[in-house]
Amino acid sequence: MADHTRDPCPIVIINDFGGAFAMGVIGGTIWHGIKGFRNSPTGERRAGAFSAIRSRAPVVGGNFGSWGGVFSIFDCTIKGIRRKEDPFNPIMAGFCTGGALAMRGGFKHARNSAITCGCLLAVFEGVGMVISRMLTPAAPPAPIAQPLEA
Repeated sequence: MADHTRDPCPIVIINDFGGAFAMGVIGGTIWHGIKGFRNSPTGERRAGAFSAIRSRAPVVGGNFGSWGGVFSIFDCTIKGIRRKEDPFNPIMAGFCTGGALAMRGGFKHARNSAITCGCLLAVFEGVGMVISRMLTPAAPPAPIAQPLEA
């Protein structure tokens, strides 16, 4: 089922990159803030939390953003090649993204990462389809045709 409410692909790529970056920065702020607070000496916990946030949250945001941007590029490319929108597009895009981002580690690492990301996206798509079916109201039963009386 096509989602016609989304913007065209070049805009979607930028939007997905920005959304993933923001999500990573927010998550990184929470994660590294708590981590910095817990790992600092008693009198300097607030300063330790802020220092950890300043140094690590943008890195987490950049990692999330790069994953989201590359995924969106592959997703748009696959949609353009296949000329249809179905659950296989994000699964293949996840496979390609995992492999592309892990390519610096060598072939085995890229292969394993591609398989892992493809499987993860398959699980996401499957769970999304199940939830969608559960939340969609059932169609009312068709009325039974009554014989015509003469």
